Order: sequence, then structure tokens, then C-alpha cells
Amino acid sequence: MSFETILQNLVDTVPDAVGAILVDWEGEAVMEHCHCDPYEIRFIAAHKGIILSRLKEMQSSELAGEVRDVVVTTSGGHLMIGCIDNDYSLVMHVGRSCPMAVALRHFRCAIAELKEEI
Repeated sequence: MSFETILQNLVDTVPDAVGAILVDWEGEAVMEHCHCDPYEIRFIAAHKGIILSRLKEMQSSELAGEVRDVVVTTSGGHLMIGCIDNDYSLVMHVGRSCPMAVALRHFRCAIAELKEEI
């Protein structure tokens, strides 16, 4: 399955999904699928590196464990960021009405599929 197909399935399956983007370690877009201006999802994804790097600093603690994914909730929606490997991440933006359990289940399945492709 291609990156494009995985992202399209993810966005089209998750209720109130705005978009998803696969990015490299520098925050550069590899592939995206969205129901918004692609610039918006690329802008969000470029800044995910700041969030992930801060969270990964906590990994030095044995109690925290390895960061796999994180959800940031804002007044406008939820931002999910997940590690595929050391070089690639998946970023997804969903609206506030989206049930987070449903979104996370599909998000984590997409990460597993992307790991197989990479």
C-alpha cells in the first residue's frame, strides 16, 4: 500500500478529520492528504518537531519510557503526532467533535502500515 493510500484511508475514515501528513526528521512534507489548504497542514507538521523533541527529552527517565505518540488538544481541534521511526513522523489534525478513541485507533493503525512501507 502506498503512503498516499494510507493517508487517504486515514483521513477519510476518521470522523471530522482535517488532514494527515507524513513528515521527515526536518519537518519536511513527504506526502499529505487533507480537506484544507495543504499549506496549513504542512505548517502544523513543520512545527511538530519542536513538540516531539521536547517530549523525547523525557525519555532519559526510565519511568517515562519511549515516546510513541502524543495528542495536543486546542480550542480548535486535536493534533496527533506519532513516531514511525527515528526519521519519520505522522501528524494528523482532527476537529473537536471527533471521538479521540476512534481517531487514535485509526492513527496507530496507519502508523503500523507506514512502518511496513518504510
